[in-house]
Amino acid sequence: MRWVDTVAADQCPVGFVIEQVVEGHVLAIANVKGMFKVTDGICPHQGGSIGKGTLHHYDNCVVRCPWHGWEYDLETGQHQTIPSLELKTYETRIVNGMVQVGMDND
Repeated sequence: MRWVDTVAADQCPVGFVIEQVVEGHVLAIANVKGMFKVTDGICPHQGGSIGKGTLHHYDNCVVRCPWHGWEYDLETGQHQTIPSLELKTYETRIVNGMVQVGMDND
């Protein structure tokens, strides 16, 4: 795994999710109570932008796709009612004010 910069931490306020393209991967970056959660940014349902969605069930760390309301747990990536559907999740860390994501070595 290698660490890649995504966005400055102050560009994603608490309670928000944003979309960022990193090395050709569309990612959703969410700030949940100051902890950054990163998942694949494309909903497996019909391709909606998870990074343009909204956070719900704030304590449970859930993001809602803006197209059809499908909800995913940001910790596990699992869909809230169809556990076999999931978004890939990524490890994160903050270095020099940047949110970094752990990317696979391909």
